Amino acid sequence: MPGTGATNEIVLRPIRPEDMNFLSHLYASTREVELAPVPWSREQKEAFLRFQFEAQHKHYVEHYPGASFDVVLANGEPAGRLYQVEWDREIRLIDVALLPEFRGHGIGSRLLAGVLARGREVGKAVTIHVEQNNPAMRLYRRLGFEKIGEHGIYHLMEWRPEEMGAAGDEDQVNTAS
Repeated sequence: MPGTGATNEIVLRPIRPEDMNFLSHLYASTREVELAPVPWSREQKEAFLRFQFEAQHKHYVEHYPGASFDVVLANGEPAGRLYQVEWDREIRLIDVALLPEFRGHGIGSRLLAGVLARGREVGKAVTIHVEQNNPAMRLYRRLGFEKIGEHGIYHLMEWRPEEMGAAGDEDQVNTAS
């Protein structure tokens, strides 16, 4: 993993205009396997992914007013994004993504632990749409998320505070403004 030593400090900070290139690169990293067999040139794939990222970002901003759109910093280095919104009856995880070199090191678990702690604190369910073949599905199930619906290739997963007990109260994630 980049940086020195273990990832001890995970900080969230609101996205800034200068983060758009990083966020586009992050988005592209989540689609690499899917696009690998497509017989396009590197330039064509990059243009397609940039277009897709911009459309997704615009959709999120327009359809999730009041959401927190945060860059995940691991030991001060941009590592991913965590987008969430707190509604009257639930906390919706809009998107959680990490660069490949930061996956598998417990960062996603720590991020989710913070969201679940908030859900427990305010007595709200936490929900997320997850692609059926997303490797993170194992993590969501391990944390107590259950499938409550289907939307095309996505499962709507839900975690409820009363089902979670004391799990998820691991390391804190700091929020910077």
